Amino acid sequence: MQNDELIWQNINLNFCSYKVKAKQQKQTFCKNEYNVTGLCNRQSCPLANSKYATIREEKGVCYLYMKVIERAHTPKEMWEKIKLPRNYEKALEIIDKHLIYWPKFTVHKCKQRYTKIVQYLIRMRKLRKKNTKKLVSRDLKMEKRESRREAKALAAAQLDQSIEKELLERLKKGTYGDIYNIHKDVFEKLVDEVEEEEEEEESEFVEDFDESDLEDIEDYSLEMEMEGVGAKKKVKITE
Repeated sequence: MQNDELIWQNINLNFCSYKVKAKQQKQTFCKNEYNVTGLCNRQSCPLANSKYATIREEKGVCYLYMKVIERAHTPKEMWEKIKLPRNYEKALEIIDKHLIYWPKFTVHKCKQRYTKIVQYLIRMRKLRKKNTKKLVSRDLKMEKRESRREAKALAAAQLDQSIEKELLERLKKGTYGDIYNIHKDVFEKLVDEVEEEEEEEESEFVEDFDESDLEDIEDYSLEMEMEGVGAKKKVKITE
């Protein structure tokens, strides 16, 4: 048989893994998730009470948990779980209905705990709607490491570019003769650059137009105007 008073004496006087003592205040707290008040005392201890009830919240939904002595021999089914509706008044009616013959202390603390849970759920919903700033931690060691890697990569890239430039200059000058062990893409790039340099625009000087050339241009423009006038007359006759 389970003796609640004997269990409480062992928990209170000896070691309990859920007991937390505050240094500043002379108060002992309880970390057990089924504790209805969060305090370590005889009435609130879920281990030392064979008949116990509490309220728990799971993913925004509140549940009423009840434990009786008749289910003490089956730890797997010790707690009875009842889902509470979102309506506050209906939830209180369900609590009163299932805890009608329970101690007044247990009923009051269950209602008080349910009220606190509903209040912080409402605050959570309001905070989600607001555009609040999110604080993100910075890993300074990682940032320094990445900056050093970037500096090394930049120095290596500049070195590769300078080496490539020097080799291309030697290729143009023919320092190593006709035999080269050079990458195909680099060689094609060099050939394209040489072709672009050869295809640069060349400027030439030409003489000015003579007076005879100007007369020929004026005659040509008059002939074009006459042809345009004749075409308009033909269009009117056909209409």
